[in-house]
Amino acid sequence: MSDDADHLTRDELMQRARDADVRGRSSMTKEELARAVGAGVQTGSRVEAFRSLALQRARGEMVFLPRHLDGLERRRHVRQTIREDHETRISSRSQDAVEKFEKLHDSLFSFFRGTALLFYRDLAGEDAWMPTVLTLGDVHPENFGVMPSADDVPIFGVNDFDEAYYAPFTWDLKRGATGFMVAAAEEGGHGRKQQRRIAAAFVRGYVSAMRGYATDATEQQGQMREDNAPKLIRKLFESAKEDRAHWLARKYHDEFRRGFRADDEHVPVSSRVPEFQEALDRFVRDNDIEVPERAGAMRVKDVCQRLGQGTASLGLPRYYLMVEGPNADGSDDLLLELKQARRSALAGLVPPSEYVVDGNADRISHAQGVHLVRGDRFYGAVEMDGLSFMVRERSPYRDDIDLDDLSDKQWRKYAAICGASLAQSHALSDEAGLVDHDIEPDVLEAIGPEDLFVQDVVEYAAEAFDRVRADHRHFRSDQELGAFEMVDRVFR
Repeated sequence: MSDDADHLTRDELMQRARDADVRGRSSMTKEELARAVGAGVQTGSRVEAFRSLALQRARGEMVFLPRHLDGLERRRHVRQTIREDHETRISSRSQDAVEKFEKLHDSLFSFFRGTALLFYRDLAGEDAWMPTVLTLGDVHPENFGVMPSADDVPIFGVNDFDEAYYAPFTWDLKRGATGFMVAAAEEGGHGRKQQRRIAAAFVRGYVSAMRGYATDATEQQGQMREDNAPKLIRKLFESAKEDRAHWLARKYHDEFRRGFRADDEHVPVSSRVPEFQEALDRFVRDNDIEVPERAGAMRVKDVCQRLGQGTASLGLPRYYLMVEGPNADGSDDLLLELKQARRSALAGLVPPSEYVVDGNADRISHAQGVHLVRGDRFYGAVEMDGLSFMVRERSPYRDDIDLDDLSDKQWRKYAAICGASLAQSHALSDEAGLVDHDIEPDVLEAIGPEDLFVQDVVEYAAEAFDRVRADHRHFRSDQELGAFEMVDRVFR
């Protein structure tokens, strides 16, 4: 992907300079900014090559996929893919990018979570004959959790839509089963036999729930709340409860409750309040947000940059907006998050489909609107500084499960619950999504004999897990040799 300076606005270059903490940036010309952040350098890209590969595979041609590589060739593929995926962050010398690579180095599960493009290049064009749904794109045990609904009531479900894309339903199941195996090994300390049982529970939970939606069509009515959740999830609801005023005081407020306090994670940028107020006003207008009474007049009190959050998104601009509540005393302030949206890891790799949503933040916002029944009312998209941002509410009861605390039996129960939650999200593809026909019968017909289908997905996940381990070893070796301090340049 070439960072051609002619295609970047001055605002985009300035944002990159801010992220890289370039000194004297405000007085630089556009050309000086481009040189300071490394824009204008032609870098190596295999995006079109993989798009072509995916099309060949989707047509049923017998092609050589990256997962068939081994040894040095696989190591070079891993290195090039990760460099491509982080090109802008590496070029801008982002400190968060450095921290992300360190995080990926130290944890196999973090490596899996932070390298979705690597995973999906191994799937390029596969399962083209399978029914297309709006996939979550990055299914793993920590992308389900408790979050606010449109009515400010905590609900449980899928909670990260950054990679969402219209693709064969099997792509989510393969990614999810692999994610559960990796997490069960790294976070739960389970051996291969138990890992496979957990992955199978995830797939069977999906199949069972999909059968239910095909029969009773209740996907549009279902919200998992504290009063109807399984015992394991009720405990998560209970642990997520916290008084808003106490939560704000504990994590965000300065001593006068007038704005953000400065710490290692939050850097107040109070001088930019007018910019963010204008962006927030546009966001409300363009997304037709019904502003609830608890948001007052949607007045931005303060803004901070949020550092060190996320895994895949670590190193991308992220801001918190403190919106004054109706009490005007800080006790009921609202927090909104703006996170830069980026291209889905599935883009250009999925089989051709008629279902397309333009724009990165718009795609993410569309996915949240489809996948959740009356989810976060502040979910949406806004343009700022020439960048696309997704918006969502931060809440005192936004939480996910602590995998370290799960027993053997609870791992399987949790996997089945997540599988069922994913099935609901897929089933909504023909209700709130772009799919124009009843999707559940197609999915069930494609699944066929359940035991065979489960075995196929688990076998794929087991092989993918072995690749993740090998890829992580390659990455660690390369990271220690400084491989990710540079991008692949084209010299002629």
